[in-house]
Amino acid sequence: CAYEFSVALCRTIQHLAVDHLYMLGDIYDRGPSPDLVVEEMAAFGDVDIMWGNHDILWMGASLGQPGCVCHVVRICARYGNLSVLEDNYGMDLQPLRDFALKAYADDPCAAFGLKDTTGLTSEQIDATVKIQKAMAIIQFKVEAHLIDQNPSFGLESRKLLDKVDFEKGTVVVDGVEYELTDNVFPTVDPDDPYKLTAEEQLVLEYLKDAFAKCQKLQKHISLLVKRGMLYQVHDNILMFHACVPLNDDGSLKEVTLFVETYKGRQLFDAVQDYVYSAFDASDEKSAKRGRDLLWYLWLGEGSPLFAKSKMATFEIYYIADKAARKEVKNPFYRLYDDKDVLAGIFKDFGMTPKASHIVCGHVPVKVKDGEDPVKADGRLLIIDGGMSKPYQKNTGIAGFTLVSNAYGMYLYTHDPFLGIEAAIDTGAVLNSKVRAIEANDDPKLIRDCDAGNGIAFSENLLDTLVSAYQDGTVEQKVGTPWDGLDA
Repeated sequence: CAYEFSVALCRTIQHLAVDHLYMLGDIYDRGPSPDLVVEEMAAFGDVDIMWGNHDILWMGASLGQPGCVCHVVRICARYGNLSVLEDNYGMDLQPLRDFALKAYADDPCAAFGLKDTTGLTSEQIDATVKIQKAMAIIQFKVEAHLIDQNPSFGLESRKLLDKVDFEKGTVVVDGVEYELTDNVFPTVDPDDPYKLTAEEQLVLEYLKDAFAKCQKLQKHISLLVKRGMLYQVHDNILMFHACVPLNDDGSLKEVTLFVETYKGRQLFDAVQDYVYSAFDASDEKSAKRGRDLLWYLWLGEGSPLFAKSKMATFEIYYIADKAARKEVKNPFYRLYDDKDVLAGIFKDFGMTPKASHIVCGHVPVKVKDGEDPVKADGRLLIIDGGMSKPYQKNTGIAGFTLVSNAYGMYLYTHDPFLGIEAAIDTGAVLNSKVRAIEANDDPKLIRDCDAGNGIAFSENLLDTLVSAYQDGTVEQKVGTPWDGLDA
């Protein structure tokens, strides 16, 4: 039992050392085994998850939301990672594979090369390329209907199939005509471009059902719902995944969802309520609104999780000109060094600006290029350092961890972990550089934390109860543990 004992001892030390873990999102679409990450967090116990845009996308897919399903399958195909669906979650994608190979049999799918082909045979690469294109076309059609059903989302400009001139091989985007990089559309009717073919409809319904009935996925998503939230304020730290949507002048951006308009914390609260309603609403109208909002959060300009002007999926595939592909970030990312702007956010969330911090992720910090994760003299920290291996070449590191304890706040920058065998053979461990963000002159006590406020409140309640027994306000029952209380 030596091995099991060693693991148990390490986990005991881990739980004693880490009182609470906060995960700032994007568990999914960042590596080959998101299911293992979720299970690790479930085993840890004391963990809160701030939803990332990729998590929200998978949450929507688990409910069979068609737009979310299309994006999840297309992204897995684009990165040569369909094994996550097939092997990790046990979904049978053969009907989709058969359809794609038939519908796009003679199509070179010129614009749909894979981002990663590691471990794939030539036959698998060909099938995955075709699956990617098949899902992209189905996605463009499905999203057009979702846009029509939800006009308040303001996504009309994202309907582009009807802007294609199939004879000329061009498309008009924002008034500019561009040549298409791929002019093969075997499943698109030029007279009715957003109509799904009978085969596409069958494939879509099959995939929606596969996601909704996958027990392992449902179990994992239930953890994300139970332990997840859009944001949290803890010990003067405001935590969320991406941004607080802002206008160019730094004011809070107003966002209309269905019939109401929100901004700042009010927007976060409303979005969070809609997300929960997608899973627990008793009436179908509320549930559908919640499901559709999960899709909007993935790609909507006003989404606190997306934070860009548009999701240029169509342009990235079909237009070579980078100007058409440009996705402009929300002004939050231009103004996060402005202390006055941050002060406005802190006040809106009921926090004291001089004593508060924002911690977020979403945008990998390119440390190798000199980018600094610490903004506004430590008021804001972006702690996405590329913990996922594919991102390490962009950041030059292997992730950040922010630690807040009695002695202050410290940012750990991790070197890549070389693997278990290297750790055993050479003694190589997970090396980290430590940077003090805020150091306390004296160790912080529990009473100075949010947890201390809860303890103090409970203590006051107990004092009141004791006094009530002592002065007779509450009658003491003979033979109860309260006998001899005065003593």
